[in-house]
Amino acid sequence: MHTTTKLAKWGNSLGIRIPKHLATEIGLDEGALIEVFSRENELVVRRRSPAKRYDLGELLTQITPENQHSAVDWGPETGGEVW
Repeated sequence: MHTTTKLAKWGNSLGIRIPKHLATEIGLDEGALIEVFSRENELVVRRRSPAKRYDLGELLTQITPENQHSAVDWGPETGGEVW
């Protein structure tokens, strides 16, 4: 659905009001992350998913004998290493 809206001054920048029906249509709420860029003389605004946060415990559960690398022989000690 197309709609027309006006740019408004916001500090040194310009702001766009996104009509509620458009925000709802693509799942935007206040504080949502969006990506804004220009493409072929158009301004594109799209919803962006937050970066996935990894949990060390969850990652460690994914280690299996099949996906572990073999031990690496680094050679003899050359300094003050403690093993």
